[in-house]
Amino acid sequence: MSNYNTIRTIISQMSGQENIVVVPKLFVKLTGDLTTAILLNQIVFYSDKSKRKDGFFYKTYKEWEEEICLTERQVRYSTKKLVASGYVETALKKANGAPTVHYKLDYNKLVDSILTNCQNGNLHIVGMEPDKMSESLTENTTENTTEITTLKDIMPSDQKERSKDSIPYEDIVSYLNEKIGKSFKHKTAKTRTLINARFKDGFTIDDFKQVIDIKTAQWLTDSNMNQYLRPETLFGTKFEGYLNEKIKGAGSNASSGKDSSFINKYDFTKGR
Repeated sequence: MSNYNTIRTIISQMSGQENIVVVPKLFVKLTGDLTTAILLNQIVFYSDKSKRKDGFFYKTYKEWEEEICLTERQVRYSTKKLVASGYVETALKKANGAPTVHYKLDYNKLVDSILTNCQNGNLHIVGMEPDKMSESLTENTTENTTEITTLKDIMPSDQKERSKDSIPYEDIVSYLNEKIGKSFKHKTAKTRTLINARFKDGFTIDDFKQVIDIKTAQWLTDSNMNQYLRPETLFGTKFEGYLNEKIKGAGSNASSGKDSSFINKYDFTKGR
């Protein structure tokens, strides 16, 4: 396999996953900012999966936001930057009957840029010396894979489990809906961001259910407080505090209205 094809294969294999966003430092250094690197990473991933003969694929701004948590403004900015760099080509084509931005990766430009920067000492691929890259890249493909595996092996077991299995967004939100009789969507970007943040903090699905149980017992029958039984309140930065509260029984503050006295003290619309 040629060096060019080897690099292309490595880039493709390390780019994009469904439930987590893995961004190679190589792309961050190449693009100059994390946001653009995230978008480039996913464009590389989907380019190899395109079924179109012209190499284009499409994503709506809503799909980008749900997938990699980038706003339309961020996607527009990063796309413009990638187009200006020559890494990506865009075209407005119809998808499902509506004009939609299509993307196409210029693999030649991307690989050439990586090779040039490596030879100039500006970039390194998995710690490889720039002057030895061309002659040893093929031999190091297996070594690179081993290094990636080693990084996974040294992760804490709970983090490895969360990387392997998708975060149970639907289970958590469904449990909340069942408890309070609402119909919140588990695919909402803000809700997923909050749940993901709590999982990164080390909390589990059982912790989410416990918080839901605690706050439902306290707030469900309180006309002033039940409006805060929502993902943005329950799964925000006060999550750990809620988790360490005790479930109140019948005749508790939930029915007496004691909790509502906190409204004047706290702004429950911000991260509660």
